[in-house]
Amino acid sequence: MSTPYPFTAIVGQDDLRLGLLLNAVSPAVGGVLVRGEKGTAKSTAVRALAALMPEVPVVPGCRFSCDPGSPDPACPDGPHAEAAGVSRAARTVELPVGASEDRLVGALDIERALSEGVKAFEPGLLADAHRGILYVDEVNLLHDHLVDLLLDAAAMGASYVEREGVSVRHAARFLLVGTMNPEEGELRPQLLDRFGLTVEVSASRDTDERVEVVRRRLAYDDDPEGFATRWAEEEGALRERIAAARVLLPRVVLSDGVLRQIAATCAAFEVDGMRADIVMARTATALAAWAGREEVTADDVRQAALLSLPHRRRRNPFDAPGLDEDKLDRTLDEAGPQEDGSDDDDPDPGPDGGGDGGGGGGVPPQADGDRTPPSASQSDDTSSPAPEGTPDTPGRPAGGEQQPVAAAEPFRTKMLSVPGLGEGAAGRRSRARTEHGRTTGAVRPQGALTKLHLAATVQAAAPHQRVRGRSGRGLVVRRDDLRQATREGREGNLVLFVVDASGSMAARQRMSAVKGAVLSLLLDAYQRRDKVGLVTFRGKEADVALPPTSSVDAAAARLESLPTGGRTPLAAGLLKAHDVLRVERLRDPSRRPLLVVVTDGRATGGPEPVALAGRAGRLHRSEGTASVVVDCESGYVRLGLAGELARELGGTAVTLDELRADSIAGLVKDVTAAGRAA
Repeated sequence: MSTPYPFTAIVGQDDLRLGLLLNAVSPAVGGVLVRGEKGTAKSTAVRALAALMPEVPVVPGCRFSCDPGSPDPACPDGPHAEAAGVSRAARTVELPVGASEDRLVGALDIERALSEGVKAFEPGLLADAHRGILYVDEVNLLHDHLVDLLLDAAAMGASYVEREGVSVRHAARFLLVGTMNPEEGELRPQLLDRFGLTVEVSASRDTDERVEVVRRRLAYDDDPEGFATRWAEEEGALRERIAAARVLLPRVVLSDGVLRQIAATCAAFEVDGMRADIVMARTATALAAWAGREEVTADDVRQAALLSLPHRRRRNPFDAPGLDEDKLDRTLDEAGPQEDGSDDDDPDPGPDGGGDGGGGGGVPPQADGDRTPPSASQSDDTSSPAPEGTPDTPGRPAGGEQQPVAAAEPFRTKMLSVPGLGEGAAGRRSRARTEHGRTTGAVRPQGALTKLHLAATVQAAAPHQRVRGRSGRGLVVRRDDLRQATREGREGNLVLFVVDASGSMAARQRMSAVKGAVLSLLLDAYQRRDKVGLVTFRGKEADVALPPTSSVDAAAARLESLPTGGRTPLAAGLLKAHDVLRVERLRDPSRRPLLVVVTDGRATGGPEPVALAGRAGRLHRSEGTASVVVDCESGYVRLGLAGELARELGGTAVTLDELRADSIAGLVKDVTAAGRAA
């Protein structure tokens, strides 16, 4: 086993260290989510935390880490007789992003359960993590079915494995720690809310600090054991401080005045539900114990808010995390007098961490903190009017580049799906063969049996009972009789947006409505767990504004800063999209694409631009790419060019009004597959 990097040797990252230490003092805080760019010691800090955790007393031989003082009466290895427990180090169990369901919750031997009536159960990672730390690196990339299992275990404190009437239950209470890079996509709101605290980390811009990081890392890589030995004294002191804070924690007083400040803060920032209030109270109590105090102060409440509220106040993935600290200070002042006489203007009121990893100074600077996200407050009225003389018909001279306009308010869109049955990554858009969903049939298992089809198994075994010498009531089942259930669910797709940013789109201030529609589709893609990409075209060429990614937030940022003006090289945009899809088919052949072209169809520039766009559309159709054209044409005179483009693509055309889910223009628009209409 390799020697972990010492926790106290981590340079900077005060909020990260404080969030982890507060959970070590009080696991009831509920874990921590670490958000930040790559290479910022996120994983290093989490793995180093286990060495600081107090040892755990367990029942000897129990695979589920039962506490000898109060063993689980339903433990699969129980019942446990009274016996002296043994102590072991707290575990840090890592959940790989690509883990299977059986690896997470455990596996039940269905064949033995049916033929012998024996519950032969092999524990999974949830059992290993009981009374320890469950660490998920890149938690935002975790598959939905694993997220569902984590949510169930976190809510109930137990894991259930059920296979056709045979079930096993065991306790699963763990400290959930996740790390993620927001550029790769956001978390589902339900899982995000399960993390008690969240911290933002970024690489230091201080030269001396960066030099010290490199110096320590090189020293550790050269001699891990020697490096750890040099930090052993600091590690021991921090371990003792955690133990002392745990002893003090039950004696910490949370007064009614402090509770009022907590409730007022959560109400002021409009967080959903009551979990935020409870987490803030537990965090403030842990902060007081960490500082060696028996009474929670307003400073503790302020620090608790900075750690526990930013991820709970987001309304959609385009909202930037963080809190308005001026508003926070005003709320605390209005909710009650300062009981400890502290100064609210202190930018770092948390406990003094020094060299032992304490401290914390609120929310660190955001990588794009100066960027204002698209919101409902930005409307067509705030956008810049188009310059006089901007052309709106093909063939006329194009105007110059115009400044980006704000997006209109997003809305709920109709369901757009890829026809047929896919086999891509789990999601919520198109029909697909998946491990979860409704049962549609049965097949012979290829490899390990995961989802038993009981009726088909019994039907296969029934004709052979006399030959097998059946004498009792039980059914004689053999391996060849087992049948795997085939299931149908939903998959996530690659939604590639091709957005017309030419001068004709900017005319009559249509671009604000167009951006609002694309933002709405991006929000829908986020909720349906799609990958997204963005191609824009204007002037003489097309650009890949965003290669396919899981980060819908990044796509929204690119769209927000999109300038408009110039001619309409529609064919170039479609050909650029073809190149992107060709590469993505090689990278991820199971993920089916959905092409969304947002344009008025008025191709200009070069010889026969409309005919050239039609040939580019037929190229997509020949490769079976599902497509939809969002027709942005407006005014009394309509040429219908977007509809003609949709026919060339073999797809469907919808207007901006028809795209709304509450539109009366029709029911859900399913995208037509290439060749389906032929």
